[in-house]
Amino acid sequence: MGVTLFSLASSAQQKLQGYAVGFYNLENLFDYTHDEGKKDYDFLPDGSYHWNEMKYTHKLHNMARVLSEMGTDKIPDGCAFIGVSEVENDHVLRDLVAQPALAARNFKFCHIEGPDRRGIDCALLYNPKYFKVNDVRLVPYVPDLPKDSTFKTRGFLTVSGELAGEPVAVVVCHWPSRFSGSFYRETAGREVRAVKDSLLRANPERKVFVMGDMNDDPTNSSMYEKLGAKENIDEVKADEMFNPWYNTLVKGHTGTLRYNGNWNLFDQIVMTPNLLNQKGRRDFSTLKYISHQIFRRDYLFQDSGKYKGNTKRTTAGGVWLDGYSDHLPVVVYLAKAVAGK
Repeated sequence: MGVTLFSLASSAQQKLQGYAVGFYNLENLFDYTHDEGKKDYDFLPDGSYHWNEMKYTHKLHNMARVLSEMGTDKIPDGCAFIGVSEVENDHVLRDLVAQPALAARNFKFCHIEGPDRRGIDCALLYNPKYFKVNDVRLVPYVPDLPKDSTFKTRGFLTVSGELAGEPVAVVVCHWPSRFSGSFYRETAGREVRAVKDSLLRANPERKVFVMGDMNDDPTNSSMYEKLGAKENIDEVKADEMFNPWYNTLVKGHTGTLRYNGNWNLFDQIVMTPNLLNQKGRRDFSTLKYISHQIFRRDYLFQDSGKYKGNTKRTTAGGVWLDGYSDHLPVVVYLAKAVAGK
């Protein structure tokens, strides 16, 4: 299982097997029929996007292309699992994993219908060759103010399972939008931290990933203070998480979505310290973080016109572009020593 990445020079050579995990905001993966109780009217044939079978089919093909290529820069078989956001329902997920590029690897999905009024949810796609699912639950987002008792948004899809023979949990998020105040995302950060803590209390050996479109940068309070996702491996405390994307934004000056010529990095994968080699250690006897990557391909970008250099969206300015998403995908690479080597 996995793919040998490289030999690691230490007191003894270790052959490592590599694994990739990812996240991608699919930007409005809707079918073209109405879901009762959901505000999906823009994505109907007579809606503002004039959404129809042809456009839906193209969207599925485009999303599957990206998802199947994520992680392949280092792992030829791609990602073991990928969190996704902005999917409408089980129907679109069934159609998505049936696309040839994903069906070839037998991809499956985990999804629980949530309360979002637009009808968009999070899900986890996974390759059962690498990731075994044991438990799936949707932890609700709980409004923090009495006046917000009717506030409905995506919950936190929490999937527990096994990767590389080890206990792993993934919390897939899509935090409240920037049209809401930062308070709502700070609430999400605090609540997800509580989810992470409960997973570790149940099994301290469990390795936890929190991933998603946070609608905030790594430097914002929701991520840095409330979730406790910090930028330096050696300084991450036992009750915190490591956020490799902080320095990608602050020092690398790049991100996953572009607005008015500036990059934001809302799409993040952060991890508990038991996935880290801290203080110069080179111990890969258990699964450990190696590197991270904003997944880029030329076809994901506008190559001309006013928005040259921006991500190529499905629709922009009322024009169907047959594109992909307003967000770029992100990938984290992990490694574990091959047993008996």
